[in-house]
Formats: sequence, structure tokens, C-alpha cells
Amino acid sequence: MGQTSIGAVVLAGGKGTRMNSQVQKQYLTLAGKPLILHSLEVFEQSQVDKIVLVVGQGEKPWVDREILGPNGFRKISAVAEGGRERYHSVYAGLQALQGCDYVLIHDGARPLVTEEIISRAIQGALNYQACVVGMPVKDTIKKADPDGFAEESLDRRCLWQIQTPQAFSYSLIRTAYDWIMEKEERQAGITDDAMAVESYGQCGVKLAKGSYENLKVTTPEDMVIAEALLKKRDSLERR
Repeated sequence: MGQTSIGAVVLAGGKGTRMNSQVQKQYLTLAGKPLILHSLEVFEQSQVDKIVLVVGQGEKPWVDREILGPNGFRKISAVAEGGRERYHSVYAGLQALQGCDYVLIHDGARPLVTEEIISRAIQGALNYQACVVGMPVKDTIKKADPDGFAEESLDRRCLWQIQTPQAFSYSLIRTAYDWIMEKEERQAGITDDAMAVESYGQCGVKLAKGSYENLKVTTPEDMVIAEALLKKRDSLERR
């Protein structure tokens, strides 16, 4: 039996409209370099064998020149252009990533991912075919009615906030996305890759711990928090 091949799809095609910036958030400077470089560098050093980077329409030449060219990545095997919705971009990445047994899908807007988190996601996929990282919620969560009144308090002991990377058997996630892309009505409400597998209904999705630091940069406030966390991490590594 040959060695298991692990690929990764890193998404960098978001518009970042909540950042109030003319520059798309994945290219904003965070701790001295473009935000997307932080996660790409971690995946480059991880046990992943090859990476497909998914960028926005028309961005590939600029990304090749300004992001990839100066940084000497060895594992990036392709740069694909994404689509209108996140699931379109994931599907483009999966199509560009051929010949892998397992795949991790990661939002490039999560710059504080670590090799340890990636390793836990991979191990979960190896054991269960589908694994997503996340963390138990800290806050009380209430379900609201259509008029904005609290309808129900949910048991937070059963609730997780889901992160990326999300890891799967390639054949499972590719089949699930093929099935979803066949009909537009199947795409409604699909906001992450676990939902694609859940909708397809052939496999349960295992939860594994990520980190409360593995935040998604969505607003300007998130940039401030991410910068502080990266500086703290760098300070600890220098000791």
C-alpha cells in the first residue's frame, strides 16, 4: 500500500466587505506581511503534501507575482480562481486538487492556524473520514423568534463554534460537492464544508478541538486582535 497523500485547499477569494477597506482582507498587511501568507506558511511547514490556493476572479496573475513569487512555496501545486459563493470556490479548489487521498479545506482569513491544529484535523479525517475543528462556545446562546425576542436558550454544553481547517476523505467531500453542484436547490444554506457532507448524508462529521485563537478575520477589530495574538506568539517563540 502506498503512502497516504494529503492535500489542502486554501481559500483566498473573499471580498471582505465588512473590513471597510479598498484592499481585500486576505491581502491586508498583518504583522508585517499579507494576511494570507500566515496560513500558507503554516500549511507549507505541515504534513500536507500539496496545496491549491483559490483566489478571486482575475487575481491569479497578481497573486503569482506579488504573493507566491517572492516567497518560494514548494507545496503550492495550483492557483485556481473561485466563484460567486464560498462553495463555488471550494469546488474549484477540489477540482484542481487531483490525486489526494485526504484534503483539508481552510479559510485563508484564519491566519492563526497552527501545525498542531492541522495535525488534529488530519488525524480525525484518517479515523472518521470527516473531521472539523472548532471549540465549545463560551457564551449563553439564545434562539430568536422572527420579531427579535428570545425564544429559547440553547444548551451550550452541546454547542461548538466551527472553524477551519475541515478535513475529509477526498472521495467523500468530492462526491458530496458533486452532488450539491448538480442542483441549485441543494446549495441553499451551505456555509461550510461539513454541511456539504451532512447534506449528502453518507457520513457523520467528527469534531476536534481547534483553538480560541484560531479566529476568522472579518472586521477591523479582528485585525487588531490577530496582530496582538501573533505578537504574543512571536514573543513566546523567542524565549
